[in-house]
Amino acid sequence: MTVKTRFAPSPTGFLHVGGARTALYSRLYAKHTGGEFVLRIEDTDIERSTQEAIDAIIEGMEWLGLDWDEGPYYQTKRFDRYNEVVDQLLAEDKAYKCYAPKELLDEIREEQMAMGVKPRYDANHPRIIEANSNVAEDAPFCIRFRNPKEGSVVFNDYVRGCIEFSNSELDDLIIRRTDGSPTYNFCVVIDDIDMGITQVVRGEDHINNTPRQINIYKALGANTPEFAHCSMILGDDGAKLSKRHGAVSVMQYRDEGYLPQALLNYLVRLGWSHGDQEIFSMEEMIDLFRLESISKSASAFNTDKLLWLNNHYIKTAEPEYVAKYLQWHMNAKEISLDNGPALTEVIKLVGERCNTLVELAEQSRYFYLDFEEFEAGAAKKHLRPVAKEALELAKAKVEAVEEWSTENLHTVIADVCAELELGMGKVGMPLRVAITGQGQSPSVDAVMQLVGKERVIKRIELALDYIAKREAQ
Repeated sequence: MTVKTRFAPSPTGFLHVGGARTALYSRLYAKHTGGEFVLRIEDTDIERSTQEAIDAIIEGMEWLGLDWDEGPYYQTKRFDRYNEVVDQLLAEDKAYKCYAPKELLDEIREEQMAMGVKPRYDANHPRIIEANSNVAEDAPFCIRFRNPKEGSVVFNDYVRGCIEFSNSELDDLIIRRTDGSPTYNFCVVIDDIDMGITQVVRGEDHINNTPRQINIYKALGANTPEFAHCSMILGDDGAKLSKRHGAVSVMQYRDEGYLPQALLNYLVRLGWSHGDQEIFSMEEMIDLFRLESISKSASAFNTDKLLWLNNHYIKTAEPEYVAKYLQWHMNAKEISLDNGPALTEVIKLVGERCNTLVELAEQSRYFYLDFEEFEAGAAKKHLRPVAKEALELAKAKVEAVEEWSTENLHTVIADVCAELELGMGKVGMPLRVAITGQGQSPSVDAVMQLVGKERVIKRIELALDYIAKREAQ
């Protein structure tokens, strides 16, 4: 039997970290077993579901590279199918019409709570029996699933082992509301049956839904999928992950300069491990991932660890991969790449110093954009009159360079130091500020090579003008 997993978000918000991890685990298991991964949008909550959220979920999946084999399917386009199955259950007396109004059910629930009894729908409650017996012909009703009253629901969870629920603890679930719309727990079952889902990976908050769903599978004579319920993700402080911890749309991680591979590598380790290994390529994740290796324990989100991983990937990933995502940030900062070096060459030079693509874009600015002002502190310290002679000699030697290479530029700087009997800092630092506009950068000869001869000369001239104005004050 072909393994088939699914990611089935509700479009009531963005794709968050927890959802992204669920999608990743589901896809990894499908790919590990040679199976298929399905994307399904569970939009039965019509009031809260929005097209904006649907678009955001799909955008997040695409940015992460979590491509799917089937879908996206939409539950709102399958109402005819759900109603067909509801009618089947009604005909088989496995479901029934319930006329009890919401106000009555709320009263009974309050009574149960006051008595210390677990609040639940009780079809044998006298007032409910009465409500279902004396009804007007046009009275509104919902459809409830006739849940078994005896025995237990037992299932083996990949993460938590054997789980058992007594049927006496489960009430008769509404499967179609009074407005005619089907409910979540019912639609999920029909979808998983029709789509041939074999393994369901989801959050632990769904554990209580599972026995209700299993009973519907059984009533329909369908195979029940296997389940893996993942523990929640916590913040550094041990509290449930929230916006203040960074539980935002995964697209905000793009905006903050993270690479998709870094975020995926981080998410896969939030509840799964393979020995002490920290760095995983997508191919390694697929090869090594096992559902039974998911931890029962909650995981803590650590932004410092994510930053460390992001820096690792900026430094070690193929420059073409980094450039693909850095381009977005360059565009956001209105930095045109038309007049400057190849972005991949800049990444090789500057990337090691940056934790995020936002930093990398900012540190790459001077390769593409000219500037009129220098960083105030750096200029005050290094563009002093004493640096004038070194910059003038460097300019003359740069103008004479025929083959524009890092090696030849290194020789230029060394020759200036030798002729003027100055230390490297007395020449290199004024040059660095002149060429980059700031006090920190990679090796100045390599920077000059990428900036280009014409720009280097113009910037040294700008620095000499700055010094002349300073002398005149």
